[in-house]
Amino acid sequence: MAKSTVKKIKSVSSKTKPLWAGRLNEKPEEVAFAFQASIKIDKRLVFDDITGSKAHAAMLGRQGIIPKTCSSKIVKELDVIASEIKSGKLLIDETNEDIHSFLETTLTKRLGDDGKMVHAGRSRNDQVAAAFRLYLKRVVPQTQNKLALLINTLLDTALSNVNSIMPGYTHLQRAQCVTLGHHLCAWCAALQRDYSRLSDALKRLDECPLGSGALAGSTLPLDRKNTAMSLGFARLSLNSMDAVSDRDFAIELSASIAITMVHLSRFCEDVVLWASEEFKFIDLAESWSTGSSIMPQKKNPDFAELIRGKTGRTAGNLITLVTLLKGLPYAYNKDLQEDKEALFDSIDTLDVCLEMFTGMIKSASFNTKRMKAACTGGFLEATDAAEYLVKKGMPFREAHEKAASIVRDCVQKGYKAISSLPINEFKKHSKLFEEDIYRAMTPLSCVKARDLPGGPAPREVKRQIKILRKKYGQ
Repeated sequence: MAKSTVKKIKSVSSKTKPLWAGRLNEKPEEVAFAFQASIKIDKRLVFDDITGSKAHAAMLGRQGIIPKTCSSKIVKELDVIASEIKSGKLLIDETNEDIHSFLETTLTKRLGDDGKMVHAGRSRNDQVAAAFRLYLKRVVPQTQNKLALLINTLLDTALSNVNSIMPGYTHLQRAQCVTLGHHLCAWCAALQRDYSRLSDALKRLDECPLGSGALAGSTLPLDRKNTAMSLGFARLSLNSMDAVSDRDFAIELSASIAITMVHLSRFCEDVVLWASEEFKFIDLAESWSTGSSIMPQKKNPDFAELIRGKTGRTAGNLITLVTLLKGLPYAYNKDLQEDKEALFDSIDTLDVCLEMFTGMIKSASFNTKRMKAACTGGFLEATDAAEYLVKKGMPFREAHEKAASIVRDCVQKGYKAISSLPINEFKKHSKLFEEDIYRAMTPLSCVKARDLPGGPAPREVKRQIKILRKKYGQ
């Protein structure tokens, strides 16, 4: 028989012996061990895992499951480990399987048999689920702070532009007159929902899985309620099987993030259009623009385009998580290890995009003269002409037809605005038209007249800004 040319794969070193290796006679091969290891991803859970382990160890001591002296040693040493990691004195050894193994191995090396007691009544299944939830409870509010900062940055600009007339668009066609303040408040209304969705997701994930074990709890007299309270969880998980297999919270957060990114993408589409020579509504600061490697005159809105492009990452991560879970039997499966990379990437992507968009908008200047000029020539006041007739008693559908015929007349006669039509021409369409039609047809009059809640009237936009300011603390 020919000698095999396949190179023998090394077994994993004893230094990184998995915590689960007791059942197996053979050590895992190095490449196989590396394939299923997750420490490069989950190492960001290090301090959350330490927090969970401290609470668990303290409970074990109080319940008499391990000696109180041992419990105290574990808690104290975990504090030392956390301090050393923060200072850089202790580096995370990525030859370990995961961050949880690294911490337990480190603790055992330092405390010997006392360190080995930390895992009583606990599986990595409920340990990981707890650390993951603790991490999200800590970092998602930081993302919300970035959202609030963006909202307030937009509101600053909106407040100074409640009278800045601009076209509103449907189908990318000039539709009706609004203001820049009103348009920016529209963005804020979307971001407000995004903030709320994250808050709702946080409420649902705020339950403690510790004590659920691998899937069936423990025969040890664990005090789950005390552990949950000490960690700041709002409640205990209801069912031990569900507790270790649930990743709804990851999907929900991923969906919330993807929706937020869709909003940022739509805002960026506005910015890209407004920055074009055709619009010239916005002038992005040079520090938030790029040039061209071949065309010397170019000033490109690359940051807006990149945010728009990165939205695809978060949509993909959401699909990853949904697909990951759709075929899994209850309870825990190794597939669930893939949950963190997708969600971490989505959080990181949203965080940086919020920071970039905030800086880009804060440093931008708006060409309000150009915006106002764009309100002339597209007959944006046509609906106002129809509503003028409705106020005089004409049924709306008839008034709509009259306004449409007026627009046709203006186009045929070369008028760029309905207000250019002489009063006698107005009266040919309806006797209800009077001289006051000209006051009603100016862009500012059209905007001021739309003072219903949610409308673009300056006074109403100020009210919207006040409501949003109150909600977001400025």
